[in-house]
Amino acid sequence: MFPTPPANLPPDPVAEIPPPEPSHAKPLSAFALAIVLASLSMLGPFSIDAYLPAFPNIQASLHATPLEVQQTLTAYMLAFAAMVLWHGALADAFGRRNVVLVSLVLFAIGTMGCAAAHSVHYLWFFRVLQGVSAGAGVVVGRAIIRDLYADAPAARLLSMVTMIFSIAPAIAPVLGGVIVKYLDWRAIFLFLFIYTVGLFLVCYRRLPETLPPGRRQPFNPRYLARNYRTILTSPLFHLKSGVVAFNFAGLFVYITAAPVMLPRHLGLGPDQFGWLFIPAVSGIFLGALAANRIAGKMSFARQIGIGFCFLIAAASVNVIYHWFQPPSLPWSVAPLFFYTFGMSVVAPAATLLGLDLFPHIRGTVASCQSFATTLLGAVVAGAIAPVLSDSVLWLAYGQLAFTVTALALWLTARYYRSMLSAQQAGG
Repeated sequence: MFPTPPANLPPDPVAEIPPPEPSHAKPLSAFALAIVLASLSMLGPFSIDAYLPAFPNIQASLHATPLEVQQTLTAYMLAFAAMVLWHGALADAFGRRNVVLVSLVLFAIGTMGCAAAHSVHYLWFFRVLQGVSAGAGVVVGRAIIRDLYADAPAARLLSMVTMIFSIAPAIAPVLGGVIVKYLDWRAIFLFLFIYTVGLFLVCYRRLPETLPPGRRQPFNPRYLARNYRTILTSPLFHLKSGVVAFNFAGLFVYITAAPVMLPRHLGLGPDQFGWLFIPAVSGIFLGALAANRIAGKMSFARQIGIGFCFLIAAASVNVIYHWFQPPSLPWSVAPLFFYTFGMSVVAPAATLLGLDLFPHIRGTVASCQSFATTLLGAVVAGAIAPVLSDSVLWLAYGQLAFTVTALALWLTARYYRSMLSAQQAGG
């Protein structure tokens, strides 16, 4: 029997939220805010996807082994996962805007360090610095959205952020491939540095503070330990965050296997990674658009159910095709469009349901959500993708296993919620 979640949590006073503290930043419209938050979230995909086509060049330039270059990605992912657990707590204590600005400065330093690295070990170090700062935008962005909006408006804005954000995974590997073909792999990090500096200036001038001092939480070990213990001992939190994490893992296994899968199994060059990323990102964009349109017109449960229909169907077709046919274009990448479409329909609703479990510490909850997704992503990048990348059929099996696991977690969460409701009604 699962332990019953704490019953003494304060209600979510959405209608009673005090206005944000005065700021020199001019007010942003919902669309402009979505652009800024999506641009912050893009740091992650740019940090991962843009340099994947440059792996052979980095290996040759730094006299590193393929495993050592692969570990630059693993180091980034582990650092990202470790620090993303704290971005939300820091934002709950010191304000959303302050955490975003500091993280951008650290990310810019790490990015310039990557561009100047003269050995793979230095590259590991600066990739770690990138990792500890890149996740702030994703985590704090979710908290900002929920600070300002509730229910359907929050779901619409979150899906709008996803739509704009989806541009990054599409253009990052293509841009990285073009840069490494005509310039040098270091130029990828120089372009990312320029992007980060520009984003810092925009956030400094326009990003408002959405958490007034009166609503901030103390930053001390005892209080933080109690908050994390409350969240991490909640079965519903693990079930709902697992839905998003395992669905994303079904996509991420293909992303991290791309440097092997695309050249070896599909015969593609470093400037042809768009064959994988464009259908995947198109599905993310259109799925987020669909989620934006249906927000408020149906329950979150029904929305998630529709998304899983696409996920299971796409992953199953992917397995069946590769069971009977060898890898080929476009059939080996086409199912990713429908998979990511379903993923983007599920994610906003599942994310908001998780955030609303503990409304008084949403920043910390958002951190824990991102930690779960990123930690699983690091395991996929470091252990699972290298094993599965030798066969496109095995990659398809892995994707199906991940999304079936996500569906099982969602169904268990619904059963557990109904069991708790019955207990409360009986009591």
